[in-house]
Order: sequence, then C-alpha cells, then structure tokens
Amino acid sequence: MSNPKYKRVLLKLSGEALMGPKGYGIDLGVVRKIAEELKELMELKVELAIVIGGGNIFRGTGEEAGGIERASADYMGMLATIINAMALQDGLEKMGVYTRVLSAVEIQKVVEPYIRRRAMRHLEKGRIIILAAGTGNPFFSTDTAAALRAMEIRAEVILKATKVDGVYDSDPLKNKDAKRFERLSFLDVLNKNLKVMDSTSISLCMDHRLPIIVFDLFKRGNMKRVILGEEVGTIVN
Repeated sequence: MSNPKYKRVLLKLSGEALMGPKGYGIDLGVVRKIAEELKELMELKVELAIVIGGGNIFRGTGEEAGGIERASADYMGMLATIINAMALQDGLEKMGVYTRVLSAVEIQKVVEPYIRRRAMRHLEKGRIIILAAGTGNPFFSTDTAAALRAMEIRAEVILKATKVDGVYDSDPLKNKDAKRFERLSFLDVLNKNLKVMDSTSISLCMDHRLPIIVFDLFKRGNMKRVILGEEVGTIVN
C-alpha cells in the first residue's frame, strides 16, 4: 500500500457537488460515488474531516434568498448543510465507514455539536467527521469555516473539490482559452481576484501557512492521487 503524503486532511465539498445533473437537491448516485472514493482514503489510514456546503438546497447569498434578511438566509443555508451532511453520512456508513456529523448549530437529537477536542478524538479513532453549519455564524461562508476548522484540528492541507481540474484565470466552462495555473501564491489569488475560496478564508490560510489544493472531484481517483502526493490540480501556498 502506498504511503500518503498527508496524514490529516480537510476536504471542502460544495453542496452543488451532491446534486449531480439534476440541478437541485441530492443525487444519491453521486453521494455513493463520493463515498466510494472517501472509503479508499480511509484505507490509506488518512484522518479525514469534511466541511460541506448547502448550495444545492439553499444559499444565503443566492437568488433564492430573495428578500429574506441576510442573517436569516444564512441560518437557512446552515440547516441545508446539515441535511447534506446526513446524506453523506448515510452513504458512508452503508459502506462500513464510521462517520460522525458535528454541527456548529446545536441540534442534539439529530447530530453532535461541534467541539474541537471531540472532533480530534473522532479523527484519532479512525472516523470521518463531517462538519456542518459552517462556523455557526451568519455572514461567514463555508469556505471560511473550512479554513477555520482545518486550523483547529491541525490539518496539513485543505482539499478544495470543484467541477474543474484546477484554478483558471477565467471560467473554463465559458472560455475555452482560459489558462490553468499549476501553482499560485496566496497573494496571487487575492491580487488576481481568482475564485478559489473567498478572501477571508484565503487570508486565514496565508497567515497560518496552510496549503490549498484545488482539483476536479468528478475525475475518478483524483482524491487518492492528491493524498499520495501526485501533482493534481492547482496548489496554493
């Protein structure tokens, strides 16, 4: 068995990743495929935390928020992340992978509250932890939650799963001449206004020297290749 380059990893997974071609909600076939790849990481003895978004159900800053007051819309988005986390947990546990959902918004009859030391203990016991509800505060994105939680649990890297194979200077789905970057500094991302993660999360990672690897979630085996240290996607450090 190959040795992983990273021992403790935080995966940032968007809610949109779960909806597949349907355009809304949760595609259980997609959940199953993601769960299969995550199981392969666990077989490498990697300690894995996942921060999941809720954009497939509700996004506080999206058009669906309409005239809803921003703080209320953000809380609705947090609840959407809990639904996604429970769906992913179900997919993982059907494959025999021990999983815990920890939420920054307490719903103790459904999921565990996020407590840093408890989260780290789950990781040490070989469980995947799915971190839902962002930071628990409105006006902060799940990108910021990913950076914050990665530092709290002492992750070695953030893996940002996307629909494209790295960071481009423009949207490659709209511009066939878009240029892909193999490596970027945090300052490059901020100065060029590249849509890797939001500026708050990029600044946090820069301050704490926490690298980010952006890769294509939907290419089979990519997650495993990243963990093993292969050059996949774009690295920001």
